[in-house]
Amino acid sequence: MYKLTYDLHIHSCLSPCGSDESTPANIAGLAEILELNIVALTDHNSCKNCPAFFKAAENYNFIPIAGMELMTEEEIHVLCLFPELEAAMDFDEYVYSLLFPMKNDVNVFGKQIIMDETDKIIGEVENCLINSVSIGFHSLSGEVKSRGGLIIPAHIERAAFSLISSLGFVPDDCGFDCVEIRSKEAVDNLKKQHEYLQKCRVVHNSDAHVLEDMSLPENRLVVAQRNAGGVLSALKT
Repeated sequence: MYKLTYDLHIHSCLSPCGSDESTPANIAGLAEILELNIVALTDHNSCKNCPAFFKAAENYNFIPIAGMELMTEEEIHVLCLFPELEAAMDFDEYVYSLLFPMKNDVNVFGKQIIMDETDKIIGEVENCLINSVSIGFHSLSGEVKSRGGLIIPAHIERAAFSLISSLGFVPDDCGFDCVEIRSKEAVDNLKKQHEYLQKCRVVHNSDAHVLEDMSLPENRLVVAQRNAGGVLSALKT
């Protein structure tokens, strides 16, 4: 068994609200400096910087996880994590086809930059990534699981864009085994209020949009296998 440090919620310069300095290569390099063992790149409604992130991670010792932070049609933010890059990129195409087709206004929302592992800009996403995707929360789990992945409702204690703020409660048929609660002080109270959460694994991530907000190596996950598949298996238990 391995006890590994993690940060499963990080945005790159692909997210319109992400810093231009948060390139895939910079995130990978800082993850190594911070001694993080597991790092997931989770841009808004897109995985298009994951290939560069995976390539940059080859120079380091941490486990890269391909993912995204998807916004459902109910405006719930959900982390979608995958055991393989190929599965994530297949899901990326599916999500983009369901994204509201509004062109991104860089001056209003920010850039949506696609990079390679050397920090070279290779493109920009045309449609605005901060809009919701036309898929409901209850349908999302099946789509992600069909690609070998799992969902983690993000920052559920927040007053906006969270499972509880959008639905008002945690349904019994949620389809997730793990939940993100950023505030450790809020965990016990949330479990008392919502019975479903009592059987869930809780993770604490940075939701970093700038490099300096990435997690310190203080949160740990015990995994049986030191790879992405092992990480996802541990999150399910």
